[in-house]
Amino acid sequence: MKSLHRFFKFYINASIHVAFGVYALTHITIETFDFQRDEHLAWFLLFGTIACYNFIKYGVEAEKYIIVANPYHKSIQLVSFIAIFICLYHAYFLNLDIWIALLFLVALTGLYAIPVLPKMQNLRNLGGLKIFIVALVWSGATVILPCLGANEPISWDVWIESLQRILFVLVLLIPFEVRDLKYDSPELKTLPQRIGVQATKFIGSIIVLLFFLVTFLKDEISESEIWVKSILFLGLEILMFSFGRNQGKYFASFWVEAIPIAWYFLILIVELI
Repeated sequence: MKSLHRFFKFYINASIHVAFGVYALTHITIETFDFQRDEHLAWFLLFGTIACYNFIKYGVEAEKYIIVANPYHKSIQLVSFIAIFICLYHAYFLNLDIWIALLFLVALTGLYAIPVLPKMQNLRNLGGLKIFIVALVWSGATVILPCLGANEPISWDVWIESLQRILFVLVLLIPFEVRDLKYDSPELKTLPQRIGVQATKFIGSIIVLLFFLVTFLKDEISESEIWVKSILFLGLEILMFSFGRNQGKYFASFWVEAIPIAWYFLILIVELI
């Protein structure tokens, strides 16, 4: 049992779980628009997420990432380096349009993690802005990149899906913002710090409603998509009333981050019915 718990903890801390969430969102876009699958892109994003997230969490200071004494962190470092090599292999097969878009996303990610100037904060420390940067990067990676990978034009419906994905990620970030209240510096001025937990959750429920309503701005929408996003809408609204300051240890890092995976499986189930 202890071994299983250690594996689970490592699975979360090494960013493998969140990477599967990105992988699921990539395939959600492919299924929604019936794009040609670019598995090299999907695997590139999965392993790239592992490396990127671990760098942001553990490697903002280079010496913490390169010179590691703790055996547990060494294991995470090893997984990160393996992920980088696999990511680079799949990167070789990506087309030029994807590379151009990736440069923009990488630049945003870099600004999020690394200060631009010596005395300047990184975007990660600007609480009011960081969640929008994260949502924008996730949306670009899991909606725009699969579109480019399928050599499809970025249509009106793709832009709507991108907007929905931004709203979706913003909703998922709210439990993390509330959870981190006890750790965040008051200088960050995150949304829960500014307006309180209940008001933040209320805004989250409004974002969930917008997420659902934006669906009907699409030019083409299938019945299955309406069913899936209706169920997702109800689930996310329930989520907004299911947490507070004192969350379970893995409520956000496992259950909330599992929602993209659940969304993907929900699509597969509805398509089979």
